Amino acid sequence: MIRWLMAALALCSLSPLVTAHDPPPLSREFRGVWVASVANIDWPSKPGLTADEQKKELLAILDRCVELRLNAVVFQIRPMADALYESKLEPWSEYLTGTMGKSPGYDPLAFAVEEAHRRGLELHAWFNPYRARHPSAKSPPSPNHITQSRPDIAKPYGTHFWMNPTHPDVQAHSLAVIRDVVSRYDIDGIHIDDYFYPYKEKDTTGQIIPFPDEDTWNAYQKAGGKLTRDDWRRDAVNTFVKQMYTQTKKLKPWVKVGISPFGIWRPGHPEGIVGFDQFAELYADAKLWLNEGWCDYYTPQLYWPIAQEKQSFPKLLAWWQGQNSHQRHLWPGLYTSRVTGAEKGWKATEIRDQITLTRKKVEPPGVIHFSMKALLRNSGGIADELKKTYAEPALVPETAWLADGKPPPAAPTVHRDGTTMQVKAAAGTRFVVVQTHAGQEWKTHVTGLAADGTATLAVPAQGRVRVFVLDRLGRASEAVEGK
Repeated sequence: MIRWLMAALALCSLSPLVTAHDPPPLSREFRGVWVASVANIDWPSKPGLTADEQKKELLAILDRCVELRLNAVVFQIRPMADALYESKLEPWSEYLTGTMGKSPGYDPLAFAVEEAHRRGLELHAWFNPYRARHPSAKSPPSPNHITQSRPDIAKPYGTHFWMNPTHPDVQAHSLAVIRDVVSRYDIDGIHIDDYFYPYKEKDTTGQIIPFPDEDTWNAYQKAGGKLTRDDWRRDAVNTFVKQMYTQTKKLKPWVKVGISPFGIWRPGHPEGIVGFDQFAELYADAKLWLNEGWCDYYTPQLYWPIAQEKQSFPKLLAWWQGQNSHQRHLWPGLYTSRVTGAEKGWKATEIRDQITLTRKKVEPPGVIHFSMKALLRNSGGIADELKKTYAEPALVPETAWLADGKPPPAAPTVHRDGTTMQVKAAAGTRFVVVQTHAGQEWKTHVTGLAADGTATLAVPAQGRVRVFVLDRLGRASEAVEGK
């Protein structure tokens, strides 16, 4: 543990200072990355790896995040009504073992949470609320998969199977899955992306396939429902999003709720923007959710270059800012995987420029990168560019509206003995931040705490050491000097 911390300290150097006075304040910026499991996009690299091989790959991802000075991982744990964790509600995902329902021999989510926190990284659990089966699926569905246990609410749609968002049992089941994870795992956030109703598919004749919700639509009409079919669909999705937020807060108020919708609400918003209409096609009123504050951070997928006027990154970012009446965190999603090194791919400087623009326009700033594979491979030099862009460490911004009047964390107690420092923090503390000064520069490292609120830190034998802690909302204690 101490050897690992010493290595991590070497990765987190700050710019040299001319004096040995207090270190400069650390910036606040959300630096997240999506780690997708569907179709084995990011992790695991393929189904059927041993537990040790899967763990090795996951640790390589987390260590790369530390190297690039990221501070949050958005980890996909429910790609298609399955589970990358121990669940009594849904079967094990086939993306782990190659066989749906087969245990990988350990709990990947528990492992990811523990190892992410050990490295000073937040871990957000990413769910797909409605997709029941993806075209990449190869193994037979297990008997307890929703397509087998409830074929009346999880039906084929084109190349997919999809749960019916308007069926009350679908909403109840997906909300129960989320509550189960929130209650049992020490996660920092939950997260959903842009898949609500599916992107429309076509049959062999080129005709759009109608979504199979005729049964619930007929029942709604017979009961005297007054909404149009499109509004009825949107209302069901709105209800789910609101309940997801309120039910999460009842269980653990500090768990952040993040939503990452398609980057355009509707064409013409703002003026001159053209493209896909998620309001009409996915029945996703993403503007409403932000207007109502049914989230703690919002990550519209702004997957276009700055200079692409019809889907202008800066114009769309400004428009979403204008909808943020509750002043939630606004951290756009970046299409970092478009940096490939190929002739038609983006240059790494495009992502750098999008981060720079977001820093100028959003307070506190932040982005989430899609996806981890590009950063592992350094595609088109993107990892090298991020090392320069994220030249200094940053702390996750505070989520102050969740504090409910509670004070920030108390300062920790510390005891320094040579090259080792013992830290003891109060309950509810998430991370320890240690800043060391030896020679002519300050170095900063963020690490987690054991279950009892303690940590053992490796520190230089000489020089100053300052320590403070962060609670689960990102709020900092006063710093104490290690003596």
